[in-house]
Amino acid sequence: MLIAGFPAGSFQANCYVLAPEAGGPCVVIDPGEGAEQPLEELLHRHRLDPVAVLLTHGHFDHIFAVTPVCDGNDIPAWIHPEDRVLLSDPLRGLSAEARGFFGGRVVLREPREVRALTDGTSLELAGLAVTVDHTPGHTRGSVTFRLTTGEGPGAERKLLVSGDTLFAGSIGRTDLPGGDHGQMLASLRDKVLVLDDETAVLPGHGPSTTIGQERASNPFLHGLITPGRHRGL
Repeated sequence: MLIAGFPAGSFQANCYVLAPEAGGPCVVIDPGEGAEQPLEELLHRHRLDPVAVLLTHGHFDHIFAVTPVCDGNDIPAWIHPEDRVLLSDPLRGLSAEARGFFGGRVVLREPREVRALTDGTSLELAGLAVTVDHTPGHTRGSVTFRLTTGEGPGAERKLLVSGDTLFAGSIGRTDLPGGDHGQMLASLRDKVLVLDDETAVLPGHGPSTTIGQERASNPFLHGLITPGRHRGL
C-alpha cells in the first residue's frame, strides 16, 4: 500500500494520499490550505489518479482546497453531515477571535458532488476498504478512517487516519464552536482506544504514532484506558 502525505500551508494540516500501489487510483484525505500544488506534484510523482476526497472534519485548515481538488478531477467529497455546512461557511467552526482575523468573512463553496459519511460504513474506494467511525468532540461531524494494509498472515498492518481527534502526545481541542469535551473523551474511549496497540495512526497535525504509544504515554488518555476492550480493525 502506498501512503504519502505532507503538511499543508500555514496551519500545517496533514494532507494524505492512500493507494494500493503507485500507478493507479487513490483517495485524498484533508486537502487544506495550500495543498493544491504539493498534492498535484505528489500525484504526478506516483502516477496516481484520485477517485475521491475524504474529510476527517470541516475545519478551514482541512477543507480549504477541497473544491478545486474535487471539481478539478471530477470526483466527490465525502464528509459527515454534521460538518457539511462548514464547506461553504467555514467561519462557523472558528472562534470569535479567529473570525475577526479573517475580517468576519471567508467565501468558499461546496464541491459539485458531496456525499455523506455514516458511522460504521465501509467504503470501497480506489481498491481500498475504508471504515468510517463518527468521533464527535473536536467538531460535531469529526470522523476517523480505519484501513488494513498488506495481504496474508503476518503481512497485515492496521491504520487509523485520526484527523484532529488524536495526535502524537495530545488530542484535539474542544473549545471551538461544535466542540464538546465530554464527546471527545467518549470518542477516544469507545472508538480509538479499543483499537490494537500495533495500529499506526496518521493524525491531522504532527508526526505519526501508534495506538500503543499513545495508550502508554499520552497524558490525555490515561484516565480513559479500559483494560480488555481492545478490538481489531
